[in-house]
Amino acid sequence: MKRKNILLMISHDTGRYLGCYGQSVETPAIDALAEEGVRFSNYFCPAPQCSPSRGSILTGLYPQSHGMIGLSHLGFSIDPEVTTLPMSLSEAGYETALIGFSHETIGEAGGDRTSSTYKLGYETVLPVPGDRAADVAERVVSFLEDKASGQQERPFFASVGFFETHRDFDEYAPVADPAEKIVPPPYLPDTERVREDFALLHGSVKTLDHGIDRILSRLDALGLAEETLVIYTTDHGIAFPRAKGTLMDAGLETALIMRCPGTLGARQVNGHLLCNIDLMPTLLEFAGAAPPKDIDGFSFYSLLENADGPSTRDHFFAELTWHDDYHPMRGVRTDRYKYIRNFEDGPAVYLPLDIHLSPSGHEVREQYYKPNVPEELYDLANDPLEERNLAGDPAYQDILLELRGKVEDWMISGADRLLSGKVPGTAAPGWQEEYKNGRGYRSNRG
Repeated sequence: MKRKNILLMISHDTGRYLGCYGQSVETPAIDALAEEGVRFSNYFCPAPQCSPSRGSILTGLYPQSHGMIGLSHLGFSIDPEVTTLPMSLSEAGYETALIGFSHETIGEAGGDRTSSTYKLGYETVLPVPGDRAADVAERVVSFLEDKASGQQERPFFASVGFFETHRDFDEYAPVADPAEKIVPPPYLPDTERVREDFALLHGSVKTLDHGIDRILSRLDALGLAEETLVIYTTDHGIAFPRAKGTLMDAGLETALIMRCPGTLGARQVNGHLLCNIDLMPTLLEFAGAAPPKDIDGFSFYSLLENADGPSTRDHFFAELTWHDDYHPMRGVRTDRYKYIRNFEDGPAVYLPLDIHLSPSGHEVREQYYKPNVPEELYDLANDPLEERNLAGDPAYQDILLELRGKVEDWMISGADRLLSGKVPGTAAPGWQEEYKNGRGYRSNRG
C-alpha cells in the first residue's frame, strides 16, 4: 500500500481562536478542513510558549526531557542526542522539507539562532523572508507543484510554519474586523482597548486562513488530496493576558485538525484529552515507522480509527521555566482538575513582554501584578475560567495531595532542573527598561 504524504502546518500563538472552535473570527478554509476531517477539541500543549512547545511537537517529549526549556534565540536548545520527527520520517523513507517559520534549535545551547533548519532533520529547507502567510503559501504551492509534476519516489513530509498570528498585529489593520463587533473572551475585561486589540488579531487570523486556503486549494487541484494527510495545529494559546505564558487553559489550549480523504472520516469532533507530545508517535504510526524509545507521548492513532475507543491518557504535565523572563511553574491537568505550583516570587499572572506592552496588557497590569501564591488548584468542571483557587479548601485536600504528588514524582523522574535551584537564563533586553521605569512586576510581599 502506498504511503501517504504528510503536510503539517503550524501557526504561531493561535490557540483555538478559529471559527470552527466557536470564535467569531471568519476562517472558512480552516473550518472547511475541520468539516472534511477530524477536529480535536481537547488538545493541549505542555508549555505555553513557542520553542519549548514546538520542541515537544518535534520530539514527543516534555520540554524538561528534550532540553529546550526556553526560547531558542535566548539560548535554549534541544539536546543533541534527541531524535526528531523529521529524523525518524527520513529514516523511514520520507523526503523531509521545512518551509517557512521554525523556532527550534538542536545542540546549540547558548546560541542566538531561531532555527537549526537542516540539523533538525530536514533534507530540504525553503526559507521565506518574513514568514508571512501569503509568501509561505506561494512557496508551498511551488513545492507541491514540483511533487505533482514528477514521479514521486518517496512520500514527503513537509513542515510549514507561518509567522501569523504572532504579535505585533498593526500590519493587519487593513483587514481587521470592526472593534465594536468584538466580544473578548470572558477571562478578559470588555474594554475599548481590548476590543481594538482583538480586532487586529482577527485580521491576523484571517490572513493566516487565506494562506492556508491557497495551499489547500492547490493541493486539491493537483490531485494530491487523497494522497496527503493534512494537519493544522499551533504551538500554544493566543498572545493575550492570561493566555500565552500561563498554565491556564487559555495558554495551553491548541487547535488540531487532521484531514485525509478516503482514510479519515469527515465531520468528526474528537474530545479525548490529548497533548502535543502525542503527535509525533501518532504520525510515525500513520507512516508505518517506529517511534524512538522512551518518549513521553502516546500515539492516538487508534482514536483516528475509532473515536469511541479508550482514551490514550488521563492527564498531562505542563511547565514554564524561561520565556523572555524567569517565571518557573509546573503543573498537571486532568479532565477535571488543574494543579499549578509556582517556584519563585512573581506576578499572579505572568505577561510575556509583547503582551505586557500590548493594549490588552495595559488594561490588566494593575490587577495581575500582585504576588503569586505557592500552589493553585482549579475544579475545571465547576470553574472553567480558573478563577477560584481551591488549594486551601479542606474539601479538596485529597485532590491537592494527589496532584501535588504527581507533579513531584514527574519532576524527580525527569531530573527537573528546578530541583537543583534557580535555572540560569537571559531575560529579554526590553524588560530592563520596563523595570527601570516601574512598569514591571515588583514584589510587595515584604
